[in-house]
Amino acid sequence: MEIFKEFGIEAAHSLPNVPADHKCARLHGHSFRITIHVSGDVDPKLGWVQDFADISEAFAPIHERLDHRCLNDVPGLENPTSENLCAWIWRELAPSLPGLCRIVVRETCRSGCSYEGPS
Repeated sequence: MEIFKEFGIEAAHSLPNVPADHKCARLHGHSFRITIHVSGDVDPKLGWVQDFADISEAFAPIHERLDHRCLNDVPGLENPTSENLCAWIWRELAPSLPGLCRIVVRETCRSGCSYEGPS
């Protein structure tokens, strides 16, 4: 069974490796939606895979490091594409969240990235 919890951050970024005339080379912001997916067996007594509050608690320090920040200033996110942000969140979150199976980052309503961990 798979459960998920969604979070939001407001953050700015620029993409330093795109051509200088590309619109994403300029500093701009997004209302990012981040969805954390956890999989596991349903506990027969509790009736759940995991308490949603556990996901919130594990994500809280990451949220603090990203929300209302310039992502380029976050160590490890010097090139903060959606793909790099997904992988970065995975690396930061996996040690404290057993069962982590997918992270989805949406930078707009219609654009985003899904990451299921290192191959």
